[in-house]
Amino acid sequence: MCGIAGFYNESFDRENVIRAMMDRMLHRGPDAGSTWLDPSSGWTFGHRRLSIIDLSESGTQPMVSASGRFVITYNGEIYNHKVLRERLVKEGRVTEFRGTSDTEVLVEAIEAYGLEKTLEMSKGMFGLAVYDRQEKVLKLARDRAGEKPLYYGFIKDANDNKYFAFASDCAVLTKLPGFHQAIDRKALANYMTYKFIPTPMSIYEGIYKLEPGSVLTLKAPGAEPEIKSYWSMREAARYGEEHPFKGSYEEARDHLEALLTDAIRDQMCADVPVGSFLSGGIDSPLVSSLMQKLSDKPIHTFTIGYDDPKINEAQFAKEISEHLGTDHTELSLTEHEMREVITKLPYYFSEPMGDSSVISTYFVSKLARSKVTVSLSGDTGDELFCGYSRYWQTGAMWEKLSKVPGALRGAAGSILSRLPGSSSPFLYKSWNTLKAENVNQLKEMIQYRRVQDAEKIVIGAGLEKIDSIGAYVDDIYAAMQLNDIETYYLDDCLYKVDRAGMAFSLENRIPMLDKDFVEFAWTLPTEFKYKDGVSKRILRDILYKYVPREMLERPKQGFWIPMYKWLLEGETFEYTNELLNNMKLAEDGLVNGGEVKRVWKEFQENKKEYQLVFNLLIAEQWYRKTAD
Repeated sequence: MCGIAGFYNESFDRENVIRAMMDRMLHRGPDAGSTWLDPSSGWTFGHRRLSIIDLSESGTQPMVSASGRFVITYNGEIYNHKVLRERLVKEGRVTEFRGTSDTEVLVEAIEAYGLEKTLEMSKGMFGLAVYDRQEKVLKLARDRAGEKPLYYGFIKDANDNKYFAFASDCAVLTKLPGFHQAIDRKALANYMTYKFIPTPMSIYEGIYKLEPGSVLTLKAPGAEPEIKSYWSMREAARYGEEHPFKGSYEEARDHLEALLTDAIRDQMCADVPVGSFLSGGIDSPLVSSLMQKLSDKPIHTFTIGYDDPKINEAQFAKEISEHLGTDHTELSLTEHEMREVITKLPYYFSEPMGDSSVISTYFVSKLARSKVTVSLSGDTGDELFCGYSRYWQTGAMWEKLSKVPGALRGAAGSILSRLPGSSSPFLYKSWNTLKAENVNQLKEMIQYRRVQDAEKIVIGAGLEKIDSIGAYVDDIYAAMQLNDIETYYLDDCLYKVDRAGMAFSLENRIPMLDKDFVEFAWTLPTEFKYKDGVSKRILRDILYKYVPREMLERPKQGFWIPMYKWLLEGETFEYTNELLNNMKLAEDGLVNGGEVKRVWKEFQENKKEYQLVFNLLIAEQWYRKTAD
């Protein structure tokens, strides 16, 4: 886990500029920082290192291949690098390696097989840039699921000439000379609706996130980038539906356990201490159980508790840790501690992010870093195995609605949309629900769309129309899970886990995103995942082999924050009240100040639209910090 940055420009002090960029991401890699300036061109690379594998100087980046042809700067881990290393040696592609790092394996494999084939063979998480000095071509690549971030775009220098740049974090790009990118109003409107900014947009105009599973090719410094996919979650889901698992439930359960065990074994490999997040739910206890099975000594586990017993799950995690025999560490947080950290988040979260659970993720990452450098988590269990109640609730509603002909529902929805007061909560939801053409459009309405249109908040913005949201597989539950993975999971959950971990130089790894595990999960029928009111059924049945059922048969509370309550009382109320009544975003013409005040007043009176209020608070706080 590291931070990377680079640009093409010959007109300014390249060394000082790349150093400034690296300083902005010091938290991503505190162990070392190095640069590479191509003497024959304007390409400049920088790298901040968090040493995980090969702690010696031989793992230093940017790294040049043995032949001198390829230069790489890379953030992430290749979990099967030892397999690739053996293949390179066996085939005579490499006679001797200089060190034991996965970076060296990666750059030599790129020289031997090409980038695209190397990525197809690799299992891991990464954002990387590799420059071919012979062909004078730059390529960027991002891992299959999008665990590691990668931003890119063109900046204009003092002479109004555009130049290409990339980085692990868009805040790093703001250190470039001439960076005056405007706030992207469409991205801001999407944030107000979703609480995150959907890929490929970023908060800045002209700066983009590279799509997961993609390679960007820049054949000349000022050329238009070419982007191609080497792997797609959507295609994996489609293939799984077309080639369903044919065996029994028990066979599927055992195979899934074997795949997850293999993924965890790979991801426990590091030259630094490794641990695991642990909640009282299903997913992280399963990961921790398999980690403990693979370890000959107690693994480190970490959980966060709260001083409010209504939301405190720590005692359940402690019971599980005692049963498994882990070396468990728990931290109990007070409201004051959690409220206080809100003002610190904009530095590490370089775009607005309105998921309040980031506070818990921030603190559990801080706790884990006190003992380990790498931590595994149970993320993706909900999205791959039908864990959210919205799936079966929306599914049940869609099964009823879809019995009515679409044309009839659409006509009825159109009539309702033209009635006086059609923007009222009841009518607004009614006519949009009736017009839904697939289950994801219905889920969108239930999960995200509000009576308060984002266009009324953000001036001069627009949102993707509901009727443009597709369902790309036939099974309605798989369709909703895929939609979440491509949007909410990518730009909320993965963004949150990466930034919270990196705030403390902690590498967070997610075994359930292993390629083989994911692809097999998509072949499983919904009844293996959800049946008779039981979610994540197959994961539960694996976990029951390691943890008694009675420890787990209760509602999961998770990392929940009482932000709704905080916004209406004490210091947080005063802080929010000041920000929303004196918005710099409104002063600069980005949001409608009168509309914001109306929403804030309605929230205080009716306690509605909590998420929109919180989104506004975080956006204004981020904007003030950024504008300083």
